[in-house]
Amino acid sequence: MTDTNLINNPKGGMPRLLEIMRALRDPETGCPWDVAQDFASIAPYTIEESYEVADAIERAEWDELRGELGDLLFQSVFHAQMASERGLFDFDDVANTMSDKMVARHPHVFGDQSNAKSAEQQTKDWETIKAAERLGRAQKGTLDGVAVGLPALLRAKKLQKRAARVGFDWPSTDEVLDKIVEEAGELLEAREELSQAEVEEEFGDLLFVMVNLGRHLGIESETALRAANAKFTRRFESIERALAAIGKTPEQSNLAEMDALWDAAKAEEKRKS
Repeated sequence: MTDTNLINNPKGGMPRLLEIMRALRDPETGCPWDVAQDFASIAPYTIEESYEVADAIERAEWDELRGELGDLLFQSVFHAQMASERGLFDFDDVANTMSDKMVARHPHVFGDQSNAKSAEQQTKDWETIKAAERLGRAQKGTLDGVAVGLPALLRAKKLQKRAARVGFDWPSTDEVLDKIVEEAGELLEAREELSQAEVEEEFGDLLFVMVNLGRHLGIESETALRAANAKFTRRFESIERALAAIGKTPEQSNLAEMDALWDAAKAEEKRKS
Protein backbone atom coordinates (compact mmCIF):
# COMPACT_ATOMS: atom_id res chain seq x y z
CA MET A 1 0.00 0.00 0.00
CA THR A 2 1.35 3.43 -0.97
CA ASP A 3 2.48 5.67 1.89
CA THR A 4 1.01 8.99 0.72
CA ASN A 5 2.24 10.83 3.80
CA LEU A 6 5.81 9.90 2.97
CA ILE A 7 5.38 10.72 -0.71
CA ASN A 8 4.13 14.20 0.17
CA ASN A 9 6.78 14.85 2.82
CA PRO A 10 9.21 17.45 1.38
CA LYS A 11 11.85 16.29 3.86
CA GLY A 12 11.34 12.59 3.23
CA GLY A 13 14.78 12.09 1.72
CA MET A 14 15.78 8.71 0.32
CA PRO A 15 12.80 6.75 1.75
CA ARG A 16 10.47 9.21 -0.01
CA LEU A 17 12.16 8.69 -3.37
CA LEU A 18 12.02 4.91 -2.99
CA GLU A 19 8.33 5.07 -2.11
CA ILE A 20 7.62 7.28 -5.13
CA MET A 21 9.37 4.76 -7.35
CA ARG A 22 7.35 1.90 -5.92
CA ALA A 23 4.16 3.87 -6.56
CA LEU A 24 5.13 4.64 -10.13
CA ARG A 25 5.76 0.94 -10.81
CA ASP A 26 2.56 -0.31 -9.17
CA PRO A 27 0.96 -2.47 -11.88
CA GLU A 28 -2.57 -1.32 -10.96
CA THR A 29 -2.27 2.31 -9.87
CA GLY A 30 1.13 3.34 -11.22
CA CYS A 31 2.18 5.24 -14.32
CA PRO A 32 1.66 3.13 -17.47
CA TRP A 33 4.95 4.33 -18.97
CA ASP A 34 6.98 3.49 -15.88
CA VAL A 35 5.28 0.11 -15.52
CA ALA A 36 6.10 -0.75 -19.14
CA GLN A 37 9.84 -0.19 -18.77
CA ASP A 38 12.57 -2.78 -18.26
CA PHE A 39 16.34 -2.70 -17.72
CA ALA A 40 17.13 -2.42 -21.42
CA SER A 41 14.69 0.40 -22.09
CA ILE A 42 15.91 2.46 -19.13
CA ALA A 43 19.65 1.94 -19.74
CA PRO A 44 19.92 4.68 -22.42
CA TYR A 45 18.40 7.20 -20.01
CA THR A 46 20.93 6.18 -17.36
CA ILE A 47 23.78 6.90 -19.77
CA GLU A 48 22.21 10.19 -20.82
CA GLU A 49 21.84 11.35 -17.23
CA SER A 50 25.51 10.56 -16.55
CA TYR A 51 26.52 12.86 -19.39
CA GLU A 52 24.23 15.60 -18.12
CA VAL A 53 25.94 15.42 -14.73
CA ALA A 54 29.32 15.81 -16.46
CA ASP A 55 27.96 18.71 -18.52
CA ALA A 56 26.74 20.60 -15.44
CA ILE A 57 30.13 20.14 -13.79
CA GLU A 58 31.97 21.31 -16.89
CA ARG A 59 29.85 24.48 -16.97
CA ALA A 60 30.16 24.96 -13.18
CA GLU A 61 26.37 25.15 -12.93
CA TRP A 62 26.03 23.96 -9.35
CA ASP A 63 22.28 24.42 -9.01
CA GLU A 64 21.84 22.37 -12.18
CA LEU A 65 24.25 19.77 -10.83
CA ARG A 66 22.00 19.17 -7.82
CA GLY A 67 19.12 18.39 -10.16
CA GLU A 68 21.22 16.29 -12.52
CA LEU A 69 22.60 14.23 -9.64
CA GLY A 70 19.01 13.66 -8.57
CA ASP A 71 18.12 12.49 -12.07
CA LEU A 72 21.06 10.09 -12.02
CA LEU A 73 20.12 8.83 -8.56
CA PHE A 74 16.60 8.20 -9.82
CA GLN A 75 18.03 5.96 -12.52
CA SER A 76 19.66 3.79 -9.84
CA VAL A 77 16.40 3.73 -7.91
CA PHE A 78 14.49 2.73 -11.07
CA HIS A 79 16.83 -0.17 -11.83
CA ALA A 80 16.81 -1.30 -8.19
CA GLN A 81 13.00 -1.26 -8.07
CA MET A 82 12.76 -3.42 -11.19
CA ALA A 83 15.32 -5.81 -9.70
CA SER A 84 13.35 -5.96 -6.45
CA GLU A 85 10.19 -6.86 -8.36
CA ARG A 86 12.06 -9.82 -9.87
CA GLY A 87 13.45 -10.89 -6.52
CA LEU A 88 17.03 -10.14 -7.60
CA PHE A 89 18.05 -7.42 -5.14
CA ASP A 90 16.77 -4.10 -3.78
CA PHE A 91 18.16 -0.61 -3.26
CA ASP A 92 19.57 -1.45 0.18
CA ASP A 93 21.50 -4.31 -1.42
CA VAL A 94 22.93 -1.86 -3.95
CA ALA A 95 23.98 0.57 -1.22
CA ASN A 96 25.42 -2.18 0.97
CA THR A 97 27.35 -3.69 -1.95
CA MET A 98 28.93 -0.31 -2.67
CA SER A 99 29.72 0.23 1.02
CA ASP A 100 31.38 -3.18 1.25
CA LYS A 101 33.38 -2.44 -1.89
CA MET A 102 34.60 0.94 -0.63
CA VAL A 103 35.64 -0.48 2.73
CA ALA A 104 37.47 -3.39 1.07
CA ARG A 105 39.23 -1.13 -1.43
CA HIS A 106 40.40 1.38 1.20
CA PRO A 107 42.31 -0.67 3.78
CA HIS A 108 44.46 2.42 4.39
CA VAL A 109 41.33 4.23 5.65
CA PHE A 110 39.12 1.50 7.13
CA GLY A 111 41.70 -1.20 7.84
CA ASP A 112 45.10 -1.56 9.46
CA GLN A 113 47.19 -0.24 6.57
CA SER A 114 48.91 3.11 6.80
CA ASN A 115 47.42 5.94 4.75
CA ALA A 116 50.85 7.52 4.39
CA LYS A 117 50.94 6.71 0.66
CA SER A 118 51.13 8.77 -2.47
CA ALA A 119 48.04 9.02 -4.68
CA GLU A 120 49.96 7.04 -7.29
CA GLN A 121 50.63 4.18 -4.88
CA GLN A 122 47.03 4.18 -3.74
CA THR A 123 45.92 3.91 -7.37
CA LYS A 124 48.20 0.90 -7.86
CA ASP A 125 46.84 -0.71 -4.71
CA TRP A 126 43.28 -0.04 -5.91
CA GLU A 127 43.98 -1.82 -9.21
CA THR A 128 45.55 -4.77 -7.36
CA ILE A 129 42.45 -5.14 -5.19
CA LYS A 130 40.16 -4.89 -8.23
CA ALA A 131 42.20 -7.58 -10.00
CA ALA A 132 41.72 -9.89 -6.99
CA GLU A 133 37.99 -9.17 -7.07
CA ARG A 134 37.82 -10.14 -10.74
CA LEU A 135 39.51 -13.44 -9.96
CA GLY A 136 36.88 -14.04 -7.32
CA ARG A 137 34.21 -13.51 -9.99
CA ALA A 138 35.93 -16.02 -12.29
CA GLN A 139 37.06 -13.26 -14.66
CA LYS A 140 40.33 -14.83 -15.73
CA GLY A 141 41.28 -12.76 -18.77
CA THR A 142 43.14 -9.48 -18.40
CA LEU A 143 40.42 -7.59 -20.26
CA ASP A 144 37.45 -9.34 -18.65
CA GLY A 145 34.94 -6.99 -17.09
CA VAL A 146 35.70 -3.87 -19.15
CA ALA A 147 32.12 -2.93 -19.99
CA VAL A 148 31.26 -3.01 -23.68
CA GLY A 149 28.70 -0.24 -23.23
CA LEU A 150 31.23 2.38 -22.11
CA PRO A 151 31.86 5.39 -24.37
CA ALA A 152 34.43 4.24 -26.93
CA LEU A 153 37.20 6.62 -25.83
CA LEU A 154 36.80 5.65 -22.19
CA ARG A 155 36.68 1.93 -22.98
CA ALA A 156 39.83 2.25 -25.12
CA LYS A 157 41.68 3.77 -22.18
CA LYS A 158 40.46 1.10 -19.77
CA LEU A 159 41.49 -1.69 -22.16
CA GLN A 160 44.92 -0.14 -22.55
CA LYS A 161 45.38 0.28 -18.78
CA ARG A 162 44.49 -3.37 -18.25
CA ALA A 163 46.97 -4.50 -20.89
CA ALA A 164 49.64 -2.18 -19.47
CA ARG A 165 49.33 -3.85 -16.05
CA VAL A 166 50.64 -7.10 -17.53
CA GLY A 167 53.44 -5.36 -19.46
CA PHE A 168 51.75 -4.87 -22.84
CA ASP A 169 52.54 -1.18 -23.26
CA TRP A 170 55.04 1.14 -24.89
CA PRO A 171 57.72 2.36 -22.49
CA SER A 172 57.39 6.05 -23.44
CA THR A 173 55.45 8.54 -25.53
CA ASP A 174 58.13 8.38 -28.25
CA GLU A 175 56.98 4.92 -29.35
CA VAL A 176 53.33 6.02 -29.22
CA LEU A 177 54.07 9.02 -31.42
CA ASP A 178 55.87 6.76 -33.90
CA LYS A 179 52.81 4.52 -33.96
CA ILE A 180 50.55 7.51 -34.62
CA VAL A 181 52.65 8.44 -37.65
CA GLU A 182 52.47 4.83 -38.84
CA GLU A 183 48.69 4.61 -38.38
CA ALA A 184 48.16 7.98 -40.09
CA GLY A 185 50.15 6.73 -43.08
CA GLU A 186 48.06 3.56 -43.22
CA LEU A 187 44.90 5.65 -43.13
CA LEU A 188 46.06 7.78 -46.05
CA GLU A 189 46.98 4.64 -47.98
CA ALA A 190 43.61 3.08 -47.22
CA ARG A 191 41.81 6.19 -48.43
CA GLU A 192 43.44 5.83 -51.84
CA GLU A 193 43.29 2.06 -52.30
CA LEU A 194 40.86 0.31 -49.95
CA SER A 195 37.13 0.03 -49.28
CA GLN A 196 35.17 2.38 -47.00
CA ALA A 197 35.01 -0.35 -44.35
CA GLU A 198 38.80 -0.70 -44.41
CA VAL A 199 39.23 3.08 -44.23
CA GLU A 200 36.97 3.09 -41.16
CA GLU A 201 39.07 0.35 -39.58
CA GLU A 202 42.28 2.31 -40.09
CA PHE A 203 40.62 5.44 -38.73
CA GLY A 204 39.63 3.47 -35.61
CA ASP A 205 43.21 2.27 -35.20
CA LEU A 206 44.43 5.86 -35.30
CA LEU A 207 41.87 6.95 -32.69
CA PHE A 208 42.87 4.04 -30.47
CA VAL A 209 46.54 5.07 -30.55
CA MET A 210 45.58 8.70 -29.88
CA VAL A 211 43.82 7.54 -26.72
CA ASN A 212 47.00 5.69 -25.78
CA LEU A 213 49.02 8.86 -26.23
CA GLY A 214 46.58 10.68 -23.97
CA ARG A 215 46.97 7.96 -21.36
CA HIS A 216 50.78 8.27 -21.46
CA LEU A 217 50.46 12.05 -21.11
CA GLY A 218 48.01 11.75 -18.21
CA ILE A 219 45.18 13.17 -20.31
CA GLU A 220 41.59 11.91 -20.25
CA SER A 221 40.71 11.63 -23.94
CA GLU A 222 36.98 11.96 -23.29
CA THR A 223 37.54 15.13 -21.25
CA ALA A 224 39.93 16.57 -23.83
CA LEU A 225 37.49 15.96 -26.67
CA ARG A 226 34.62 17.47 -24.69
CA ALA A 227 36.76 20.56 -24.15
CA ALA A 228 37.58 20.69 -27.86
CA ASN A 229 33.87 20.40 -28.68
CA ALA A 230 33.11 23.27 -26.30
CA LYS A 231 35.87 25.39 -27.84
CA PHE A 232 34.63 24.73 -31.35
CA THR A 233 31.08 25.62 -30.32
CA ARG A 234 32.24 28.82 -28.61
CA ARG A 235 34.29 29.99 -31.59
CA PHE A 236 31.71 29.08 -34.21
CA GLU A 237 29.06 30.96 -32.27
CA SER A 238 31.44 33.94 -32.30
CA ILE A 239 31.58 33.65 -36.10
CA GLU A 240 27.78 33.66 -36.26
CA ARG A 241 27.56 36.74 -34.05
CA ALA A 242 30.15 38.60 -36.13
CA LEU A 243 28.30 37.74 -39.33
CA ALA A 244 24.94 38.73 -37.82
CA ALA A 245 26.43 42.11 -36.93
CA ILE A 246 26.88 42.80 -40.65
CA GLY A 247 23.55 41.29 -41.60
CA LYS A 248 24.79 37.93 -42.84
CA THR A 249 24.36 34.25 -42.01
CA PRO A 250 26.99 31.50 -42.40
CA GLU A 251 25.18 30.35 -45.54
CA GLN A 252 25.70 33.82 -47.02
CA SER A 253 29.39 33.84 -46.13
CA ASN A 254 32.31 31.81 -47.46
CA LEU A 255 35.11 29.74 -45.97
CA ALA A 256 37.73 32.48 -46.27
CA GLU A 257 35.59 35.01 -44.41
CA MET A 258 34.55 32.55 -41.72
CA ASP A 259 38.13 31.36 -41.30
CA ALA A 260 39.25 34.95 -40.72
CA LEU A 261 36.52 35.41 -38.12
CA TRP A 262 37.59 32.13 -36.50
CA ASP A 263 41.16 33.43 -36.20
CA ALA A 264 39.82 36.66 -34.70
CA ALA A 265 37.81 34.73 -32.11
CA LYS A 266 40.86 32.61 -31.31
CA ALA A 267 43.05 35.71 -30.88
CA GLU A 268 40.43 37.35 -28.63
CA GLU A 269 40.32 34.25 -26.40
CA LYS A 270 44.08 34.27 -26.07
CA ARG A 271 44.05 37.97 -25.25
CA LYS A 272 41.54 37.41 -22.44
CA SER A 273 43.31 34.35 -21.02
